[in-house]
Amino acid sequence: MTSFGRFVAAARARGALVVQPRMGFSEPARMRAGLLATKRAADAVAGTLTIDSYTRVGDEPAAVRALNEDVSLNGYPITSYSPHTSQWVLDGVPDPSFPVQVRHGSAGPQRIVAALARLGLTATEGGPVSYCLPYGRTPLVDSVRNWQEACEQLAALRADGAEPHLESFGGCMLGQLCPPGLLVAISALEGVFFHRAGLRSISLSYTQQTSPEQDRQAVRALRRLAAELLPDTDWHVVVYTYMGVYPRTRHGARALLERSAELAVGAGAHRLIVKTAAEAHRIPTVAENVEALRIAARAAARAAATAPGDAAAGDPDTADNPVYAEARALVDAVLDLDADLGSALLKAFERGYLDVPYCLHPDNAGRTRSHIDAAGRLTWSDIGALPIGRVAGRRGARLTAAGLYDALTYVQRRYDRTPDHRSTADPHRGPAAEHAHDHDLLEV
Repeated sequence: MTSFGRFVAAARARGALVVQPRMGFSEPARMRAGLLATKRAADAVAGTLTIDSYTRVGDEPAAVRALNEDVSLNGYPITSYSPHTSQWVLDGVPDPSFPVQVRHGSAGPQRIVAALARLGLTATEGGPVSYCLPYGRTPLVDSVRNWQEACEQLAALRADGAEPHLESFGGCMLGQLCPPGLLVAISALEGVFFHRAGLRSISLSYTQQTSPEQDRQAVRALRRLAAELLPDTDWHVVVYTYMGVYPRTRHGARALLERSAELAVGAGAHRLIVKTAAEAHRIPTVAENVEALRIAARAAARAAATAPGDAAAGDPDTADNPVYAEARALVDAVLDLDADLGSALLKAFERGYLDVPYCLHPDNAGRTRSHIDAAGRLTWSDIGALPIGRVAGRRGARLTAAGLYDALTYVQRRYDRTPDHRSTADPHRGPAAEHAHDHDLLEV
């Protein structure tokens, strides 16, 4: 079996950033062609088999009906196709130089994990919080139980000589407007959850946000927490290209992708999930995914060539890092709630110790709010009951409806404005400052 963690470590050892698409098709021939094209796209590429929405929520009958009626789905229905069909899709594709990860978005992943294991795949992603709160109304208590079982399913593969890999999606909660300290904390906590369930190959995620400097602090904070909390684990950090409202122009989308590759290299991440120039308009094609992988790989190589060795990643153990201080306070508060981490996570959301801004899930307190400050940093405007009063201000600017729209489109407008974002955009201008000059860009 191909080891996802060993593949990433080998790429890192030769100075390459692993790039990976978010790609899934319901037609077996198209899925196979997409994987093969991805495999040839760059030096260090991981394959992705993204699952469709019906399968994510356990509605296999709806997936089967769609397949029988030749209706394309938004991903690969791994539990609805026969193992023979899926084995054909994967035949000769995964190998030590090209692992395939299954990505799905399910709060009840047991059947998906069983299906991928039957196919000889050992890498997937998600988590009890990150694959529950943003995606529906599944009770958090059910998601925690489901993910405990799924982690144990994966960990059991170690008895057959495999080293299963699980990636936390915690650094991508809702894609945007979640301050980095909370993203880092949830990703780290899910990593500990995986570890306690028996997994020893783990990745922690963080999605690119509004401030390059704050993003670098966040990735370094995540690395520091991983080193502290997962000492006997093969771990790495994965960066996601911006998950919010995406630039509509090709030059804006390309610039944002390149900046995410530079972030990953400069802050010490080992893998990057890319997005394409088509993100603002439609589901990207295989060719567009391949183009994005190549752009990201070239940007990462340029960044690595100009970086002064490991110094570019900073020293996560000694740097004065406000994101780390906030994330560490959150992690410590949650770990102190209960010896069982699943129970601790439930108590943390009940008490508002973890509270995702603008998240409408019934188990989320919904008392926190965030905004983009004048320096372009994503910060708290109301911390609710978060136990970070000593490291974060309790209240900031009040976010109005117009301000919320401004914040949601901040990155899109900033990158679409000019073909060379770095030469003209002022990184110290927040959305309030930009809004005064951008009324012509707002669509009502």
